[in-house]
This record gives sequence, structure tokens and C-alpha cells, in this order.
Amino acid sequence: MKRLCSICARGGSKGVVGKNLREVDGKPLLAYSIEQAQKSGLFDAIAFSSDSDDILNAARDAGVKYLIKRPAELATDTAAKIPVIRHCAEEAEKMSGIRFDTFVDLDCTSPLRDVQDIINAVEMLEAGGCDNVITGMPARRSPYFNLVELKDGFVELSKKLERPVVRRQDAPQCYDLNASIYVWNRESFFHSQSLFTGKTKIYVMPEERSLDIDTQFDFEIVTSLLRKKNEAR
Repeated sequence: MKRLCSICARGGSKGVVGKNLREVDGKPLLAYSIEQAQKSGLFDAIAFSSDSDDILNAARDAGVKYLIKRPAELATDTAAKIPVIRHCAEEAEKMSGIRFDTFVDLDCTSPLRDVQDIINAVEMLEAGGCDNVITGMPARRSPYFNLVELKDGFVELSKKLERPVVRRQDAPQCYDLNASIYVWNRESFFHSQSLFTGKTKIYVMPEERSLDIDTQFDFEIVTSLLRKKNEAR
């Protein structure tokens, strides 16, 4: 099996300005995902995609060989994630001359994952029986119990069962996607129109490894947890 790891980071972050290059315990945030991919020993190539030369230079400094300059139309606030990853993969195949079987994407803003999480998610895909694997954690809120949505100006449960759920523990298990690891086989990666194919599995991670940076508050929490993780090594 030939495996590619892609890592994609846009330069124009607005929620946390410059977050991918911000130093966390002595190195830029993006370096954590690169190091995890390297330490996994899984990949025939690691490719980094960005519209920012500064980010690409930082990725090069962290040891990435395949640097992909993202076109402007894929670097907007509204650009979807999967086309960005596909562009990165297509360019990496051209540059490396390798036809990959398994595609893995790591999000820079979810650096609390363990190397073993990457290995386990890839093993789940390559064991067969699914098109792709995504990661998440057990949800704190349930659409069957305490998540509501507006309808005609009033709120109601997001999802209903024939028999009302009176305890959260009795609701079907739901998960919060943590945007940490995405794994696809080749057919699904290049031909599926949605992240959910009908044969999508989830690799469950604990909450302490599932935080994703969207706000300054998130950044401060993740920074604190990364420092503690580094100190424990």
C-alpha cells in the first residue's frame, strides 16, 4: 500500500489570525501535525498545501518535501475542504511519481491527536469494509435529548424517536466530529461527492485529544494541553 499524508493550512485565518504559524511551546502550530505524520512511519510522502509562502517555508523547515501552492480559488473563506485536499494529492502524485492507495489528511488546528490515533484510523480503513474513516468524540449534547432547532419561530428537538428519550444515556450514541484525521481509499477519495458515502466509519477519540482551534479561547486551551503533553514526555 502506498500512502500519502496531506496537511493543508490557509494563510488568511480570521478567527485566530496567523494561527498556523503561531508558536506553541517553541515551534509553530503546523509543526505538530507534520511531526506526527513523520513519527507514524506510515507514509511514502507527506505533502503540505497553502496559499501562503510563509506557511510553506515553515513546512519546509519542519521537513516536508512536497510543497503545494494552493490556487486562489481554493484559498477563500468559502472554499470547501475536500477539493483542497484533492488538489494537494493530485499535485503530490505528479511531483512524486507515486500512485497512492490510501490518502490521509491531518488538520493543523487539531494537534492534540496521538501518533497512534493516525495509525489506528489507517488500520481501520485498510482492514476493509468501508470507503473512508473520519474521527470524532462522544457528543456532549444529543439531538434526541438536548439539542434543539428553530422551526417557525419556536424550538423543538432536532431529532425525534417514536418513544421520547427521558435520559441522555438512553439516546442513540452521537459523535462530535473533531476535524483531526480523515482517511480514504483511492476510489472513494477521487470519486465520492460527499464525505459521507454510506460506508463511512468513525474512529473515536477522547475529548482531551479532540479539541479543534476555531477561536482564541480554543487556542489558549490547546496551547496549555500541548505544553502539558510535551512536559509529560
